[in-house]
Amino acid sequence: MNAPNDLALGIVSDEIAADFPTAVRHGMQWSITRYELRCLVSGRVPRVESREIDAVVALVKQEGVRITALSPGMFKAHLADSATIEDELRTVLPATLDLAARLDSRLIIVFGFQREAGEPAASFQRAVGYMRRAAELAHKAGIRIAIENEPGFWCDTGKNTHALITTVGHPSLGANWDPCNAYGTDETPYPAGYEALKDVIINVHAKDTTKGSLIQCVPIGTGALDWKGQVQALLRDRIVKHITIETHCYPLIENSRHNAETLRSYMQSPLP
Repeated sequence: MNAPNDLALGIVSDEIAADFPTAVRHGMQWSITRYELRCLVSGRVPRVESREIDAVVALVKQEGVRITALSPGMFKAHLADSATIEDELRTVLPATLDLAARLDSRLIIVFGFQREAGEPAASFQRAVGYMRRAAELAHKAGIRIAIENEPGFWCDTGKNTHALITTVGHPSLGANWDPCNAYGTDETPYPAGYEALKDVIINVHAKDTTKGSLIQCVPIGTGALDWKGQVQALLRDRIVKHITIETHCYPLIENSRHNAETLRSYMQSPLP
């Protein structure tokens, strides 16, 4: 079911169901064997009940599926909220690294700090310092960090996300490119945002919108994003091995299945 260059599909498991076995049962029916962990029934990773992690470990072995990344929701605070950021660096990140090692996952997704209105450009260096510390901790564990772009953050567009990553300049730091999250900025997500960022992309999220990712998401192919062009660029450039579906619109199971079918149709279309 994959494209000729083995560009596969993955999905954030709770975009099907918070119950991981239920998510895998549906995902396997769509030939999806790669799952990103964000939320389980008991909470967001890594702050989840051990019994749920035991179930994930067992199912990974039983079904031969992969955990491609963990998303603990780190670095969503303003830079001025140093207490929250320090707690994330000292407790949340180490716990996530430990969980990633147990699940044989090599990637942790974080965000790029909310930017306050009128916040001076000089604050950028604080963001660089925090992200460098995160990258160094991950590097010691043999794991990489990917910054997901988000509206209203220091890392919102492809260009701005690239600037932070390259200023940090650490081999364990890259980008989790979400074209939908860049919609509504002063940058067209594809091709402009992608082209500005593609040399540091290590993971990709796929969802679509008509009004903005934080306002209204829709099934892929029915919104404003040029997903066919983006998928074909990923096939051409071969910078990632899979695309992770992040549906964000209800009903989840129906729309996640639709998204898988649509993305596969784009993968099978002749390249321009």
